Amino acid sequence: MKSLFNDNRMAHLLQLFRSNPAITVSTLASKLDVSERTVRNDIKKLNQELIKCASIEGAQGKYRLHIFDGDTFHRKCVELMESDDFLNSSRNRMDYVFGKLMRVDRPLLTDELAYEMNIGRTTIVNDIKKLRSEIEPYKLKIVGKTSKGLLLQGKERDIRKYVIDVNYDQIYREYPMDVEIEQIIDKAFSQYAWENNTRDLFKKYVTLMLDRFLTGHEMGELPSEYYNLTSHQAYRDIDAVIDSIGENLRVAFPVEKKLFTLMPIVGMRTPMDIQSLEKIPLDTKSREAAEKIFREIEKEMDITIGSGDLTEEFTYHLMFMMNRLRFSVHLKNPILEDLKEKYPLAYQMAGIAVRVIEEDYHMRVTADERGYLAAYLSVFLAENDSEQEDVFRIAVVCGSGRVTARMIAMQLKKVLDKSVEIDLFSNEGITRDILESYSVILTTVSLSCYCNRPIIRISEIFDAKELARKIEKVRYWDQIDVPMLDDNWFVMAGLLDESRFFRLDDTMTYDEAISYMVTQLTEDWQLDEDFLRRLQERERKGTMVFDHSVAIPHSMQYCSDKIVLAIGCCTKPIHYHDHEIKVIFLIGLPEKLDTDDGILIRVYDEIISIARDSEMLGKIANADSYQTLLRTMYR
Repeated sequence: MKSLFNDNRMAHLLQLFRSNPAITVSTLASKLDVSERTVRNDIKKLNQELIKCASIEGAQGKYRLHIFDGDTFHRKCVELMESDDFLNSSRNRMDYVFGKLMRVDRPLLTDELAYEMNIGRTTIVNDIKKLRSEIEPYKLKIVGKTSKGLLLQGKERDIRKYVIDVNYDQIYREYPMDVEIEQIIDKAFSQYAWENNTRDLFKKYVTLMLDRFLTGHEMGELPSEYYNLTSHQAYRDIDAVIDSIGENLRVAFPVEKKLFTLMPIVGMRTPMDIQSLEKIPLDTKSREAAEKIFREIEKEMDITIGSGDLTEEFTYHLMFMMNRLRFSVHLKNPILEDLKEKYPLAYQMAGIAVRVIEEDYHMRVTADERGYLAAYLSVFLAENDSEQEDVFRIAVVCGSGRVTARMIAMQLKKVLDKSVEIDLFSNEGITRDILESYSVILTTVSLSCYCNRPIIRISEIFDAKELARKIEKVRYWDQIDVPMLDDNWFVMAGLLDESRFFRLDDTMTYDEAISYMVTQLTEDWQLDEDFLRRLQERERKGTMVFDHSVAIPHSMQYCSDKIVLAIGCCTKPIHYHDHEIKVIFLIGLPEKLDTDDGILIRVYDEIISIARDSEMLGKIANADSYQTLLRTMYR
C-alpha cells in the first residue's frame, strides 16, 4: 500500500504554486481552508512525489516551485489532477487504517497514522472507533491503546472476508495483477465456461491470496466443511489453475490457499448459459429446499408456483446461494431497492423463502440474497400469468371513419403489449356475438347493440396512461362482483361494498376484531359457517401480519366462486404480539379461482402498496364510512 493516497487538495496546492511565482504559507492555508501546519506537511509530501523532476523551496517566508524535468513534471501533475479525494471521507480513512493494520507486525501508533494521513488526532481516533464497531461482526478486533500502539487481532480467513466484503477496491486499487497470471485465469474461465462476473470476483480472491501468502500471512487450518470441498468437481479445475500460477511464481500453494480461491466458484451466480448448468451436479438438499419454499408460499398466500425450466434454474440458484451463505461469500445486489419497490409481492414471498432457509438449514440470509430470491419469484409470477392468460383482444368501434379508427389503434399500440390483438369496426358493422368474443370494447360512440363485455368510452384523442389503467382492470372483469372501469387504480375496490366495510371498536382485541368481521359476513351468507374455525387454525400456524401495521387473514370459503374481501379499519392501532394493526384486510378465497391466481396476486400487490404508503394507510384506518374509504382509495 502506498504511503500517500493522492487527493485533490494536493492537486489544488500544486496548481497554486504553478500560478504564483511566490506564495506564503498563510496565503496557501487560507485558500485551501486548512492550517499552516497542514500546508507544510502537504509541501513535504509533494516534494516526495515530485522528486527528480521538481522541488518546492522556501525562503524569507515565501515558497517557490522549481521545475527540473518538464515532461516528468507534467505527467505527475496529470496523475495528481486525476486522483480522487481519498482521505477526505471517513469511509476511505477507515479503509486506509485497516489496510495498514492488516500488514504491520508491530503496534501502530495513532500519531504515526495521523501524520501520515495528514489529519488531526481526534479525527483518526473517531475513525478507529467506527472501524472497531464495523469489524466486530467479522470476529476481528483492534487491540491496544491509541497512545501506545494498535494491532489487528483475528483469524486470517476473517480478515480476508472483511476485505472482500468491504474494502478490497480501496486497499488493492493500485495492486495490478501480473499479465501472465491474468492470462492463466482468463484461459481457464474460457475453458470452463464460467462467466465474467465470477471471473472478476475470482481475480480479487487470487490477488488477496497472493498478497497475504507472499507476505507471510498464513490461513491456518480451516473448518472441516471447507476440506469437504476438495471432492467438489470445481475444486479439480481450481487446483489446476492455482498450480499453474504457482509454477509461474515458482512457489507451491497449500490446499488452504486453493480452497480460499474456490469460494467465488462454489458460490457463483447462476450462469446465464443454461447449457453450462448441465455440467454442474444439483444436490438433493437444494431440490428439497425449493419444494418446501413453493409449498410454504402456497400454504400461506394461496399462490401456486408453476413448474418448468425456471424451477430447475431456481433450484440451482438456491444451491449456489446456500454455498455463499455457508462459506460467507457475500454478493451485493445493486437493484435491491428497486426490487422492493417494483415487486413488493415477490419480495414478501421471498421472506417466506428466507424463513425456510434460516429455520431448516440454519443459515442467515442477507438482504441482498433475499432480493435475488425476489427477482426469481417475480419472474415466476409473470410467467404463471402469461401461461394462464388468454389472448387479449380489443375491439375498437368508431363512428367517424376508418382513418380515425386507425389513429386510435396507433395510439393503443404505443401503450399495449405487442401480443394484444386490435380489430377495427364501424358502429354499423357490429353485432352482440362479435363484441362478446373480445376482452374489451373501446368505442367513440354509443353502441347500436348490447353486449356483456366491458365497454370503455373514449374520444379520438385520449390519455394513454389513463386508458392503460382501465384496460389493466379489464383482466379482472369476470372475477369481481362490481366491475368498475373508472380511473381508480385499485382493482380491490371492485371487490368491496357497504357490507364489507367495518369500523372496528377501539376496545377490540385482534381476535375479537376478526371474529366480529367474520360473524357479520357469515350471517350475511358471504362466508360459510366453518370459515372462522379454518382461519383460526391457519393463524396458529403463523402470523398473517404484514409490515407490522397491516393484517391479511385469509382462508378458503365455500359460499361463492368469487373472492370475498372485507376491510376493518382501526382508529387506534390494535396491539397484537409485537405489532400494531391499523387495517385488517380479510380475504375469503373460493375453492377454485375462476381462471388463475391473477386477481389474488393483484389484490396482494395493492395491499402491500397501501401498507408502504403511511399517509394512505392512516387515511384508510380513519375512514368512518364505506364512501370515505372509497374516496381515500381513489388513486
